[in-house]
This record gives sequence, structure tokens and C-alpha cells, in this order.
Amino acid sequence: MQTRIEHDLLGAKEVPYDAYYGIHTVRAVENFQISSLSVGQSPHFIRALGFVKKAAARTNFHFQKISQLQLDAIEYATNQLIDYPQKWASSFPIDLYQGGAGTSVNMNCNEVIANIGLEYLGLTKGDYRTLHPNDHVNKSQSTNDVYPTALRISLYHYLDDLINALSSLIETIKLKSTEFKFALKMGRTQLQDAVPMTFGQEFQAFATLLNEDQRLINQMRQLLLEINLGATAIGTGVNSPTGYTHHVTQTLSFLTALPLKGADDYIEATSDCGVFILISSVLKRLACKLSKICNDLRLLSSGPRTGFAEIRLPELQAGSSIMPAKVNPVIPEVVNQIAFKVMGNDLTISMAAEAGQLQLNVMEPVIALTLNESIQLLIEGVNSLNHKCFAGIQINEKQAYDMVMRSVGIITLLDPILGHQCCDVIGKRCIAENKTIKEIVLLEGLMTEQELEQVFSFENLISEVSTVEVLQNIA
Repeated sequence: MQTRIEHDLLGAKEVPYDAYYGIHTVRAVENFQISSLSVGQSPHFIRALGFVKKAAARTNFHFQKISQLQLDAIEYATNQLIDYPQKWASSFPIDLYQGGAGTSVNMNCNEVIANIGLEYLGLTKGDYRTLHPNDHVNKSQSTNDVYPTALRISLYHYLDDLINALSSLIETIKLKSTEFKFALKMGRTQLQDAVPMTFGQEFQAFATLLNEDQRLINQMRQLLLEINLGATAIGTGVNSPTGYTHHVTQTLSFLTALPLKGADDYIEATSDCGVFILISSVLKRLACKLSKICNDLRLLSSGPRTGFAEIRLPELQAGSSIMPAKVNPVIPEVVNQIAFKVMGNDLTISMAAEAGQLQLNVMEPVIALTLNESIQLLIEGVNSLNHKCFAGIQINEKQAYDMVMRSVGIITLLDPILGHQCCDVIGKRCIAENKTIKEIVLLEGLMTEQELEQVFSFENLISEVSTVEVLQNIA
């Protein structure tokens, strides 16, 4: 393989001749062979780095820190990253697990932009006299303000993808709620018979549950719009011109079309990772909600002959290598597992956010990796639930209705008429004699058939009319 020689403070090293990255990237690849995950697999992050470097270049040119030629080359290169992040994925080969607080990622980005720019100028990659990764591309910057700013912007967009996925799932569930609006079933508490409801009401509750989390995620992601770009090393703005911080923030806001604002205290903002704890917590909350819904789906579809068997999930694959005709609720099961991983990731993020010392938290790479993983897992889980589960759910309407009418739980509707103590006795007799509520009440002559039909009407069973109205009708 043809190579070129580049130098850094540790000495000389061979770099693949055609590579757009340089010596710092090569060293990082050698040092951090931890996982199969690379920076190049995060297109939103590559785009965000491009935006940050473009805003910095424009601001540096405004303050006469770089030339027009250098600005043109940097703008061309950053536009490449912004417009075609997938094209440049192989130029970001560094493992997402890394030491150095993200310095390797920033150096990698500086080298790629410099070499794309040099090629644009008709010059040789690696000949940094005209356009240097540190002296020009990284002018007035530090990893400690570039990396967290790019991370915030990329997370904002990843969360947008999650919000869109949730919107689609919520809409699917609402359609099912309308479809099942008049299908009666038994509500349960502590897995015991409670009072009747409709499948439509149950599914609407699922939609409401997720809609609350969607709103909360949108609220929390607004916190990501506060950035520390211009803080440079520790928040004091060392090596940047006066006025740089305000100008670069305004420029980045314009380029990204996001209402970004500078931090109130740049020293605090450079070391604090509290916003990532909040983001992770709302992801954990969503994971808990999704897992609860999946638990319900697994219970409601249990059977098909010996369980609840109130709903039928889409049949996707054979469920056993030994038991014929068995089909499992595989999508709810996999989403349960996704939820467990997101909950575990929340602990990782909390520990990493706590692990910073003094003016910097060096653990931001694992925070970035883990948050990104949680978001991507949730997006895939939500999409799977939407298209491979909820969209194809059917109900066993007759079975569910028969269970309601045989349930002891409907005795609750007779409580205002017969009294609690009497209803206790009726309910115990139903269980002991394996009879329905209606059968015992008629046997004892407590109410007539017509009166029971009014009490156990569909509208009263799902509480669309009040007990007072039922009593008035009976009277």
C-alpha cells in the first residue's frame, strides 16, 4: 500500500496515501481497537461536526484569522461532510470507545477537512503548509467546545427521528382505537377482574401514554440548544478573539436553522454533562412505557386456548423447534429487551456524567455512544411495534364479550342498587357455584331480567351513562 509520511509531537508515521485522515487518526485507530463501532457510523454527528467547523471558519475569517483561500477550502470541505456524510464515513474510522475526551474525533475531523480542502485547491494531501488541521481548521477552537456542541446538535436530530417514529406509532394505535371502539372487554387490576371497558379505550390509553412521552422528549431536547462553542479549552475562551463566542454561535444557529444560544457560564458548561442525564432519563421513561405496553400485549394475546386470548398479534415466524403450531409474540419480546438495554444505558450515562473532574468531563465519548445507541434502539423498536405488531392486531370480540358476562367484576354495577354487602354475597356464590352474576340475581329474585338488561347495557358497562340514570330508568 502506498503511503505518505506525516509528523506529530511523537514523531513520524506512515498514513495511507489516499486517506483523507492523517497521523492523529492513525494513532487513534491503533490505540482504540475496542468495538466494531466507529464515528463514521453516525451521519448526524459527522454533519454536526461539519456545521461547527464551517461556523468557526466563517467567524475566524470575520476576525481576519484565516485567509479567503483558506475559508473557501474549509467551506468546500465542510459542505461535503454536511451534504454527504455517508460518503465520508470511511474517513472517520476511530472507535467510538476512546480516551481523550473526544480529542481523537476532533483531530480526525480537522485532518479530513484539511485534506478535502487541499484536494479542492489542487494541492497534495498531507502537505499542510497552506491549510493546516490545527492552525487553520481548528483555529479558535478546542475539542472541549467542538465535541460537545456537535454532540448536542446531532442528538437533537436523532431525537427528531425518534419523535417522528413515535408519531407514526401513535397514529396507528389511534386507528386501532377507533376500529375497536364498540368491542367490549374486561378491565383488570392486579390481574383480577375489575370492571368492563372497550378495546378502543384500552388502545387509546396506549396512545395517550406514548403521546405524553413524545411531548416530554420534545421539551427536553430543547435543552440541547444551549452550547459552549467559543469556550475553547476550559471555558475562558483562550486563543479566540474578543467577540468570537457570540459571532460563532449566531453563525452556527444560522447554518443549522436551530435557535442555538450560548451558555450563561462557559466554564460550567464545559465541564457539566447534566443535560445528557436529563435526555437519558426521558429515554428510560419511554423505554419503561414501551415495555409496559409490550407486557400487556403479551398477556392479552396469551393462549391461544389457555390464556387471555383477547387479541391476536400478527404471526411472523414459527415459535418452537419442538412444539408444532406454536407462534410467539416476538415483537413485544424484542422491544422488552430493547427497553432493558436502554434502562441499563441510563446507568452508564449517569456514572459517566458524574465521573468528570474539575474543568472537563473526559467521559463524553461513552455518553455520546450510549445516548446514540439508546435512541437508535428505541427508533427501531418503535418502528417494529408499529409496522410488525400494532398495524396487524385483531381482536377476539366474542371471546372477550363472553368473559365480561361471565366475570364476577360486573357485580360492581349492581353495588349502587343492591348494596356492597349483598353484592359480596352474590359474587362469592358465583365463584363457588360457577354461575354468572345474572343467574344468581335472577335465582334470588333480586332484580328482573329487564332491569338487569338495563344495568348491563353496553353504555352502562363502559360507564357512558351514570348509575343514577340507570336507577331512574329502572324506577
